[in-house]
Amino acid sequence: MNGNSPCLYTPPIPTQYRMTLTVGTHSAGHIRRITRRFLQDWDLEPLTDPVELATTELIANVYRHVPDRRCKLLLLKQPPGIRVEVTDAYGQLLPTPAESYPEPESESGRGLFLLDAMVDKWGVTPAPGGGKTVWFECGRRQS
Repeated sequence: MNGNSPCLYTPPIPTQYRMTLTVGTHSAGHIRRITRRFLQDWDLEPLTDPVELATTELIANVYRHVPDRRCKLLLLKQPPGIRVEVTDAYGQLLPTPAESYPEPESESGRGLFLLDAMVDKWGVTPAPGGGKTVWFECGRRQS
């Protein structure tokens, strides 16, 4: 079933989506489909590639680094684009890009470099009650 399908919602279209999940091996694919759907509904399709890639990176980091693999995802439509937040209860690992790019043979360490290259801005904030929220914003590029 390929192609465009109509919006799932009757007006008004929600301007945010929240989900609590335990990240598993197939979670990134499911979240990409959800994200793509909201970007279509919000008329933000040009942002699909960078938003899907960046969201996948944040979810993969939960899978790799958060012991219980639980997190909350927030997709928030905002002018002129989208803000995505992934919150977990594990505050010990605050993501920062490595000071230098990883060695070509390295199997990890490139994700935050990709995130930095693909989105307008991103950051990490302490979450209420412990943990952290890793977020990014991506907007329409002005021609």
